[in-house]
Amino acid sequence: MLQMRPNCECCNKDLPPDATDARICSFECTFCANCVDTVLHGKCPNCGGNFGIRPSRAERLLSKYPASTERIYKPDGCKPLN
Repeated sequence: MLQMRPNCECCNKDLPPDATDARICSFECTFCANCVDTVLHGKCPNCGGNFGIRPSRAERLLSKYPASTERIYKPDGCKPLN
């Protein structure tokens, strides 16, 4: 099941479950659209994969299957893979 991580790994922006600007790679690395576009240029710095829009979870299912509360943040920011 999708973790739905709560923040951007690059800038630490909050990305609640209904965020429309959350982006994920196939490993569920999570970033905001701004970082994906302007810093990472569409490539995940962890795996080199591309990003897709993170799907939302039906609100009625969030209580049974809550989003993750584990924040993953790189204090030095992030850099695209070369």
